Amino acid sequence: MAGIFEKIVAGQIPSHKIYEDELVFAFLDINPLSPGHALVIPKKCYEFLHEVPEETSAAIGRVLPRIAKAVMDATGTKEYNILQNNGSLAHQVVPHVHFHIIPKPNPEQGLGVKWPAASLSPEEGRDLQERIAAALQ
Repeated sequence: MAGIFEKIVAGQIPSHKIYEDELVFAFLDINPLSPGHALVIPKKCYEFLHEVPEETSAAIGRVLPRIAKAVMDATGTKEYNILQNNGSLAHQVVPHVHFHIIPKPNPEQGLGVKWPAASLSPEEGRDLQERIAAALQ
């Protein structure tokens, strides 16, 4: 069964489309955090970023900066966030990879972030570095 974003891409659900090519679709969020809040998605559904094929990832990477610039130009906003969540614990609501472009016109509008930073010991850093490097092989 097609998800909400697949239905938007297919035109079964109306959207305010701002960009489309062979692999990528972008539209305004219907519940924006600020004016211009947009979503950039692969046309095909992948739940997690690491599942997206390289060709599609590259296509998103090529157009994401251009779409962000167009949103900032159109809204007159200079600062913004790019947000991409993977999995419900990471606050992903729609199980289809999507990048939020969220203009930050003032302290009240846009994305609010709490960042409970911890510290990384040299030993933990080396262990993680080695495990991640091995996983990349």
